[in-house]
Amino acid sequence: MAALEPAPVQAVNPSIVDALRRAGLCGAAENPHGEALGGGVSSDIWRVDLASGPVCVKRALARLRVAQLWEAPVKRNRYERLWLETAARIVPGCAPGVLAHGEDFFVMDFLEPARHPVWKALLRDGHADHEFAGEVGRRLAAIHAGTTGAEMARAFATDEIFHAIRLEPYLLATAKRHPDLAASLQALAERTAATRECLVHGDVSPKNILAGPSGPVFLDAECAWYGDPAFDLAFCLNHLLLKCLWVAPARRGFLRCFDALAQGYLERVSMKDVEARAASLLPALLLARVDGKSPVEYLTEAGRKETVRRTARALIRQSPQELQQVREAWQESLT
Repeated sequence: MAALEPAPVQAVNPSIVDALRRAGLCGAAENPHGEALGGGVSSDIWRVDLASGPVCVKRALARLRVAQLWEAPVKRNRYERLWLETAARIVPGCAPGVLAHGEDFFVMDFLEPARHPVWKALLRDGHADHEFAGEVGRRLAAIHAGTTGAEMARAFATDEIFHAIRLEPYLLATAKRHPDLAASLQALAERTAATRECLVHGDVSPKNILAGPSGPVFLDAECAWYGDPAFDLAFCLNHLLLKCLWVAPARRGFLRCFDALAQGYLERVSMKDVEARAASLLPALLLARVDGKSPVEYLTEAGRKETVRRTARALIRQSPQELQQVREAWQESLT
């Protein structure tokens, strides 16, 4: 875990120090200090400096740091840890290594920011690397393909958590703001909740992906759930579309990243109707990022928000079945 803004050095919570000692990461006479890393809305995150080097500690919050009331079960901390461990077994290096854990927190590798820049920061600076985007799609597809079956479904039976931190704040909250689309948005939420095919990350976005020396590294799997892989695909593609409004000079490159990620993913999955579900879900997620409980922070101008609303609302009514339909409509809205 890396690339968040540090706060002043402070003593580390004793329960975390105890866990570090039990795991053999911290000596009995060692009194580590750490820095709270800012930037997250759903967890407290620290860099803890040990004699052996820095580690990252994460603890989930019961109430998220957003404007609207948004509460979520803290047991998601456990499922995030399990997702990281599972993904790393399937695609080595695609997630930070988990070093230790307690009941409500876990300890993982600290990935140095200089060698692991956040993908969102690269996009903000106009760096649209379509080859990297394609690898994001390929790694995500490998994780999905490698996590099917009853055993995985039992291990990640987190419907309550996924509803609380994905379906309700994104789709259902948006339905309340757009009553004429409520039936469509509720139907999308119900379909997503009822589809159970593989292990889903739930927050695949550029802010949660590092550009590591050996490829994409996925972070922040608090929404881990055995469910619909189309959610992960649509969620990440949604961010690439929105970045076109954030960094206008890089629009063409971002759309190329959209194509590369979608192709990299779809060429490596055999699950039925994933693209159709992702395509119909994508415009709903677009609308959710301006009118749901977690609006993107970089769309502040009324005109840009209206572009999203106008395009997303029309697409929700059309219920597209191919991602290219969404891409073309979005590109047209930008001209």
